[in-house]
Amino acid sequence: MSSFTRRSFLAAVLGSTALSALPGLASEAVPFSRSMVIAKARALAADDYAERPTVPQDWLKQSYDDYKARWFRTKDALWSKTDRSYNVDFFLPGLYFPRAIQINTVADGVTERVPFDINLFDKNEKAPDLSTEGELGYSGLRLRTDLDDPTKKTEFCVFQGASYFRAIGIGNAYGQSARGLALKTADPEGEEFPEFIEFWLEAPAPGQRHMVVHALMDSPSVTGAYSFLITPGSSTVMEVEATLFAREELTHAGLAPLTSMFLFDATNRHRFDDFRPAVHDTDGLLVLNGNGETLWRPLANPKRLQVSSFVDDNPRGFGLMQRSRKLSDFNDLEAFYHNRPCLWVEPKKDWGKGAVTLVEIPADKEIYDNIVAYWRPREPYAAGSEISLNYRLTWGDEPALPMPRVIDTAEGARIFGGPGRIMTIDFDKHPLLEADPETLDVHIHSPHVATSEGVLQRNPETGGLRLAFYFDPGDRDHVELRAQLRKDGNPASEVWLYRWTA
Repeated sequence: MSSFTRRSFLAAVLGSTALSALPGLASEAVPFSRSMVIAKARALAADDYAERPTVPQDWLKQSYDDYKARWFRTKDALWSKTDRSYNVDFFLPGLYFPRAIQINTVADGVTERVPFDINLFDKNEKAPDLSTEGELGYSGLRLRTDLDDPTKKTEFCVFQGASYFRAIGIGNAYGQSARGLALKTADPEGEEFPEFIEFWLEAPAPGQRHMVVHALMDSPSVTGAYSFLITPGSSTVMEVEATLFAREELTHAGLAPLTSMFLFDATNRHRFDDFRPAVHDTDGLLVLNGNGETLWRPLANPKRLQVSSFVDDNPRGFGLMQRSRKLSDFNDLEAFYHNRPCLWVEPKKDWGKGAVTLVEIPADKEIYDNIVAYWRPREPYAAGSEISLNYRLTWGDEPALPMPRVIDTAEGARIFGGPGRIMTIDFDKHPLLEADPETLDVHIHSPHVATSEGVLQRNPETGGLRLAFYFDPGDRDHVELRAQLRKDGNPASEVWLYRWTA
């Protein structure tokens, strides 16, 4: 079993909730529109939050192996007996998914409930007997369609657990996840996890390239109505619209949150006794800020919690990228970390003042998602307020931004010439960097320590440039660093940002 499969369970431990459809329950056709989901969210927010009941105890007490002993029979997926362009698989509740969700279909303007049916799941001899009475239902869903192989429908997107979902482009392996909303991430009083409690799946026409999914969200502090227009391909693109209703003041809301894993790379390789040179889903935070400046912040697995805020006004985009794209970067023939997708968030309306926020949590195993990135508005949302969001998520390829990219960061002790640390930054091959390195200006800055002027050389293996410099942290436990290449006063590279820690 892959490490990410186990990690996806752990990340979704809070599950998602809703009253479920019992086996054999007759469904009633009801007129549907997105405004209906918004009305449901508004009505929920007008009442006190009520936690939904869990599935029976024998479902919850399953071991990991017990849970995996049952699996959905894909030949009986939703719409598998039709010529519709998508099929939908379902997941069972239990173990890390304590409450069931409700799933509905939408066709010809009306919605019908999908009843829970455990007979859609095959099992092996190790599968325990489970009760058939109580609050049963599905815990999530998986979308499949024709991708690079027209003879079969291939999975590319999963919604399961709290408000988590994940997707891939063609050739990717599942990696990082997104969420509907993050609340109080890394706050001392603990994080709140909103949950998608009900879904509506619009039935696609034959040959239709996109799929539309609606979701109702509930949480003690906020409710919400979400709409996802999903188009798979070399990258999977999601157009997301959401309307939120604040039950309470939202003092720390994270919009378009992303969740990933970073264990180690060359910067902290010495801390892990592992045959692999690196282990991570993503290796950096990319930001295109409101001024058009491109920022690159390599990720870290710190020894204590770190929260970094990149203050901005109307960001143009941000996301967690996987720039290590060779198998040899990881030497892992099972996890295929080099194929994990990048995920780019692009606001489609102004988000105002706030900060792209990066949370880095100490981790000792790759099963833990320890990286979170999101947009945090500067001003809290008042209780009773209505918030509209509109943004695009792109899963797969990194966005094509104009600046030369940082493709590697490494650091180590300064062996010769005195105390201190040496940093090296490799920039990829790019037309802006083809000139003699001496024609470029190197800008290195730290608010904490003095740095050397830096040496810029051609890297014969990459064809790009390498910048090397040193600094002495002294007794400091951390040092913030910033570097950029410029030509004729104009940017000639991303802005590299780094937090060195003792």
